[in-house]
Amino acid sequence: MDLLRYSASRFPAAHPQYPFHTPLRRRFVAVRSSLSLPFPEQKAKYYRELEAAVDVVERACRLCVDVSQSFYVVSWLMHIAKVITCFEVKKSLFSSNGRILEKIDQTPVTIADFGVQALVSLEMNRLFPSIPLVAEEDSAFLRSNNLVGSVVDVVKDKATSGYEVTDDNILKAIDRGGKDACVFGPKPATYWILDPIDGTRGFVKGSEALYVVGLALVVEGQIVLGVMGCPNWCEDCSENSIVGVQESSSSRSGIIMVSHLGCGTWTKRLSDILTTESSHTWTGCSVDSCQMVEGARFTIPESQSWKSLPLSVLFDAKRDSENIGKGKILLLSACCGSLCKYLMVASGRASVYIQGRKATSIIKVWDHAVGIICVHEAGGKVTDWAGGSLDIAADQTERRLIFPSGGVLVTNGSLHSKIIGMISSNSSVL
Repeated sequence: MDLLRYSASRFPAAHPQYPFHTPLRRRFVAVRSSLSLPFPEQKAKYYRELEAAVDVVERACRLCVDVSQSFYVVSWLMHIAKVITCFEVKKSLFSSNGRILEKIDQTPVTIADFGVQALVSLEMNRLFPSIPLVAEEDSAFLRSNNLVGSVVDVVKDKATSGYEVTDDNILKAIDRGGKDACVFGPKPATYWILDPIDGTRGFVKGSEALYVVGLALVVEGQIVLGVMGCPNWCEDCSENSIVGVQESSSSRSGIIMVSHLGCGTWTKRLSDILTTESSHTWTGCSVDSCQMVEGARFTIPESQSWKSLPLSVLFDAKRDSENIGKGKILLLSACCGSLCKYLMVASGRASVYIQGRKATSIIKVWDHAVGIICVHEAGGKVTDWAGGSLDIAADQTERRLIFPSGGVLVTNGSLHSKIIGMISSNSSVL
């Protein structure tokens, strides 16, 4: 296993609750890495940061798989023993067994969500202590439910060897990325953006749906690299079962997608990485070549219907590719979360991902940041419905929210201007 040396000297030091401008002394730290990147170090300014991000996302995916397997084995045994019914098993997973719970906003959260955030925070703070983290969770929920011990259990064997994982370290690591951890101000900033598990509802479903661990680096206001890990990704699946949920478990090899500014987007099978095999090499990604909106492959949020979107005035949505004809588009099933849709567009499996912004909705930056660079580097385009770039610094204080006009549009690039025009012409109809 190669040891790489990292320097955090190029980035300003971060101070919780204060704008960060103090330079940090040069610091070198060794980190393990299980694979090389698909392009030379000389070509990528943030090569070392990307290697570190790939390494920690790999380990985060392992953590997710371990947690998923453990609670489904327990649930299966409980069902076989007829201790509780299947319905009660699923209900208990959202309540008090220390694995899956429900937050105040009624979104599910699991021990894996907290474990991934703690792991990524610990590792990236060890390697790049001057770079702050913007992430989804904080420790208040763990503290109030007395669950920190469960998180320590799932993190300790994934953390760097020799690093002490304690209750206090875990809580501090999670809060390093939480709300109010840093105040940024209006100037361009440098920071990591993490979605520990995008699509927790998919994670809860086990092999029935997708979920993604997503990590991106923003340098002086620009997204420069991104890594997405999707353990349930099916490499070879039919068009009608595009996410692989109908395939056998053996076909779901998982995927790691990496992107660096100016270096393209690449994927490798997660199963090869996790088993330290080297037979499968990196594969370059490109968006699909679809030129016509009619017949294009679309994906939308689970919480929105096709009829709620402007293009429904012009096209009917069909789930079966054999019935696509004039005035129709193919609507792919893809659960859950936003990042798996970005992954689908960047890999060429979908042509378009369209998300409407409701008046009462809040759009979080971690649901989009890593997807933006992966799609851009694969040849696609991401804007709001007015055609403007997504402003990841719109939330000047905390960098946690974005405010796209109308909604978010992710395409293969070729269809983008056509769809923007259609949205503009038909938004007022709905």
